[in-house]
Amino acid sequence: MAKRMIPDIVIGRLPVYLRALGFLIAEGRQITSSQELGDRLGISSAQIRKDLSHFGEFGKQGTGYDINFLYEQLRTILKVNKMWDVVLVGAGNLGKAIADYGGFKGKGFHIQAIFDNKEDKVGKPMGIDNLVVQPTSELGETIKSRGIMVGIIATPAEEAQAVARTMVDAGVKAILNYAPITLTVPSNVRVQYIDPVVGLQRMTYYLPEK
Repeated sequence: MAKRMIPDIVIGRLPVYLRALGFLIAEGRQITSSQELGDRLGISSAQIRKDLSHFGEFGKQGTGYDINFLYEQLRTILKVNKMWDVVLVGAGNLGKAIADYGGFKGKGFHIQAIFDNKEDKVGKPMGIDNLVVQPTSELGETIKSRGIMVGIIATPAEEAQAVARTMVDAGVKAILNYAPITLTVPSNVRVQYIDPVVGLQRMTYYLPEK
């Protein structure tokens, strides 16, 4: 089945399945079932089977899924069986936390360059790889010269759109946006938003009144 025919909401659940399988591998497990995965994730077993069926047959009725096999298959489907170079724009508190996070490398991503437009940030080492922060004016050329396709934006909202435009013009096709603003990008560029305020506001709707 062509990728364009697979709903994005299905693609969005695959990393969740991948993470759960990773935990099972760490526990030394070899076999699991859609029922067990569903119980762990709060997703129906039927939904898991339906999601996976978009990509082939990975288990056998009565025996379940080979965890390592399914884990590697999902990594291949999500294209994280390779390492993706990433640029990070924003070297403030949030950017520093992202650069210090050690979980990217093991999941297929490596921050290769960090940028900021503030003089007190530029030229200083940051993150687990002690990358020297570059001026944002070098962003486009760095992306082009290294063929980078993934970017992270951790700037103030008022700077994010200009950064996204520079990224896209230089060849970035996927942006993880922490800035509290909706970006305008071409239809062939994927954007994922991470906004803790929106997440909190979504939950407070369900809270009882005091």
